[in-house]
Amino acid sequence: MITFEQALAKVTANIPLTDTENISLAESAGRVLAEDVLSDMDMPPFDKAAVDGFACRRADLGLGSLKIVEVIGAGIVPEIDLTVGCCSKIMTGAMVPSGADCVVMVEQTEICDAETTVRVMNPTTKNNIAFRGEDIHRGDKLLEKGILIKPQHIAVMAAVGVVNPLVFMHPAVCVMSTGDELVEPQFVPGQAQIRNSNASQLMAQLTAVGAKAVYGGIIGDNEQDTYEKINGALQHNQVLILSGGISMGDFDYVPVILKEMGMEILFRTIAVQPGKPTVFARSGSKFVFALPGNPVSSFNIFELLAKPFLYRLMGHEYHPAVLRLPLGIPYKRKAINRLGFAPAYLDASGRVFPIMYHGSAHISALTNATAFLQIPLGVELLSEGEMVDVRLV
Repeated sequence: MITFEQALAKVTANIPLTDTENISLAESAGRVLAEDVLSDMDMPPFDKAAVDGFACRRADLGLGSLKIVEVIGAGIVPEIDLTVGCCSKIMTGAMVPSGADCVVMVEQTEICDAETTVRVMNPTTKNNIAFRGEDIHRGDKLLEKGILIKPQHIAVMAAVGVVNPLVFMHPAVCVMSTGDELVEPQFVPGQAQIRNSNASQLMAQLTAVGAKAVYGGIIGDNEQDTYEKINGALQHNQVLILSGGISMGDFDYVPVILKEMGMEILFRTIAVQPGKPTVFARSGSKFVFALPGNPVSSFNIFELLAKPFLYRLMGHEYHPAVLRLPLGIPYKRKAINRLGFAPAYLDASGRVFPIMYHGSAHISALTNATAFLQIPLGVELLSEGEMVDVRLV
């Protein structure tokens, strides 16, 4: 049994990146950028007015009235250079005319002589100019290869004309569940049967990550079916994610079959609760994640290990936010030889409250969970008010 940290290192080390492709900017949210984005221009690209007002020469502000020689709207190139005693009426975002070194706000002026002259009420005005290149210079690196593209990144790319960004391709992933006791959700289970909830849960988690996932069905509890379906899935996909079939029972064939297929099993058990029986195997650029059959366990291990692994395939270093917050009530557990994770929620004051949880098969415990409380290895009791680590879900 290895630690969580050791398992995380194994699922993120020496992982080959997927190929790259150019996609439209509108479709790039949630994808991983495959090259740096550089600016093709200065920003602002010209000196522009930060307010509505009058572009002036600061040396003229004490002269009294100034002659209005031009009205400059946004998108208009000024035609008249300012000289002594002159100003231009200007709108926010418009190009500042040559000769001007400040923009006086409308509120600090008074129009005179049938709107041909203006008197400045505040000769000590700020510049109110956004100067060329003060935010970004041409050639500056704006976005780094490997970022997970968010709406704010799309705005940056649009501003510098990157309309078909280069991104890493989705890995092809197949999801399957194991067990003769399983039936698909649309069927009524017979005696000793249950509906297959893990596959739907995993498919949804994969969609959130951005993987290209297909569902491969249920694997029966026999060696032939296990071999044929695993082999078939790996022929058409880079990653296979299974649930169940990996414990120590007579019908848990997955680890044996993986070895027969020549795959290297990098770990089989990890010191995590829930989620101890977890298999990670690889053969070249093909990978198998075999998660526990209980739904809370499979959900937890996907978030802890499969998600960073999949992001790593797509060139992104995933680091989930771990918050340090006070515990709202005492929490006690029996087993202390594994790193523990318990469904929890946060209240308005930022305190953490564990949710009543009967074990890794208690699927409804997740429905109101907004976080997982992390209980350190070797710790039996957490006291009310104690600062604890929390992972948001």
